[in-house]
Amino acid sequence: MPLRHISTSDLEHLALEHIVPRLHDVGFCYLDHFLGEVVGDCVLEQVKRMHSSGALKNGQLAGQLQGSVRSHLRGDQIAWVTGTEEGCEAMGYLLSVIDRLIVLCGNRLGKYYVKERSKAMVACYPGNGAGYVRHVDNPNGDGRCVTCIYYLNKNWDSKVHGGVLRIFPEGQRYAVDIEPLFDRLLLFWSDRRNPHEVQPSYSTRYAMTVWYFDAEERAEAREKFKNLNASGKKTRPPGEDGSC
Repeated sequence: MPLRHISTSDLEHLALEHIVPRLHDVGFCYLDHFLGEVVGDCVLEQVKRMHSSGALKNGQLAGQLQGSVRSHLRGDQIAWVTGTEEGCEAMGYLLSVIDRLIVLCGNRLGKYYVKERSKAMVACYPGNGAGYVRHVDNPNGDGRCVTCIYYLNKNWDSKVHGGVLRIFPEGQRYAVDIEPLFDRLLLFWSDRRNPHEVQPSYSTRYAMTVWYFDAEERAEAREKFKNLNASGKKTRPPGEDGSC
């Protein structure tokens, strides 16, 4: 079945009337019914196929912690995709639509100039009470400026299933809970303005995450990474970890 067409005018309206104002006002924004049920089902089916085939592996943490310590801090299973792989066509379409949204935001993202993004991280919390402790996606200037998460969970009830993404906006005394509802796209600043956590999930919970990079900060992070490796201090490339 062909994937539905989303017009540039529709995306421009979402970018300029919803995403940009909300990011600047509160630091995050979410869009419901983003692709529609038919296309969302295609993405979900491809993610489930990856999961059932064993393609998802335990998410990593700084320091390479293992076992019960790692699972207590971060309990998801992940895989990285470009969207061009065989069997990932719907995922690729999703990424192309998010790309178009970010391009349409243009120079309205404050100081950021976006030229590239990460691969997409496909993630599953297996429903055994696993979550991800409070963290910041980009605490140390690795280049990531906008986090985009697409959720794939039908009939999700956070009172039963848990698994909400809880954001702790910088400088505020309140927290914001985002349910991981099917066909919901969440965007937020990746830096210290948005510490967040995934609360324990008691049902299988799927999401796809992609990060957009500020060109200048990304170049500086790559140079730092290159220098560290040259000095013998081996580390992962900047921005290769996971989220929510």
